[in-house]
Amino acid sequence: MSINTTPKQPGKVWLVGAGPGDPELLTLKTVRVLGAADVVLVDDLVDPRILAHAKPAARIVQVGKRGGCRSTPQAFIEKLMIRLARRGSVVVRLKGGDPFVFGRGGEEAEALARAQILCEVVNGITAGIAVPAAIGIPVTHRALAHGVTFITGHARDGAEPDWAALRAGGTTLVIYMGMKRVATIVKGMLAAGYPADLPACAIQNGTLETQATVVSTLSTLPQSIANAGLGSPGMLVIGDVVRLAHVTALTSQQRAA
Repeated sequence: MSINTTPKQPGKVWLVGAGPGDPELLTLKTVRVLGAADVVLVDDLVDPRILAHAKPAARIVQVGKRGGCRSTPQAFIEKLMIRLARRGSVVVRLKGGDPFVFGRGGEEAEALARAQILCEVVNGITAGIAVPAAIGIPVTHRALAHGVTFITGHARDGAEPDWAALRAGGTTLVIYMGMKRVATIVKGMLAAGYPADLPACAIQNGTLETQATVVSTLSTLPQSIANAGLGSPGMLVIGDVVRLAHVTALTSQQRAA
């Protein structure tokens, strides 16, 4: 009797972007890769309807990460991906938006490379483009903004952005994870010389049926957000392009139609 002593081949990890929320904004490649996964590690912001594209036998593991809530430690997620891949599993690390835009995908790719685990990236539509577009805001516009800058409102070291340098750049600002710190953000921007009447908006649950928006000015944005009761997950968009927002044209009933 022969015994097969061939070692089991290692699996691989896909770092996959699930897009800004709306399941119809998935890429075709994301759908294909999800359908081949043995294990799917899912972030908290991924719409549950997206998991319909996973094969029935796939193991779904929630590894939620959201500001202000109890989160799965990043080190644990990285070790879990490595352990599963070494067992021969095809692993999908499913993240909201794009894995390389404030998604910690770069850190995970480095960890997998150190462990000599095969890794591929599937980009997703980042919320920084799709969420403003959901209310008619183009983040760039030849007459209004020659560029766009994505920044986080929740830096790891607690440092504030160089607001003066950003003002000099003259780009649209799209701020991820800034809803809870909006008052501090606005204070810093005003101190750096941004106009108090600069158009600004906040968008919660962008691209979903529960999307809610306020359009305001920079100086009044914190109070407008408080009055509307908006919270996370949300995004701030600041710049002249916000003048093009057409919030009233995008009610939840119309989006569901």
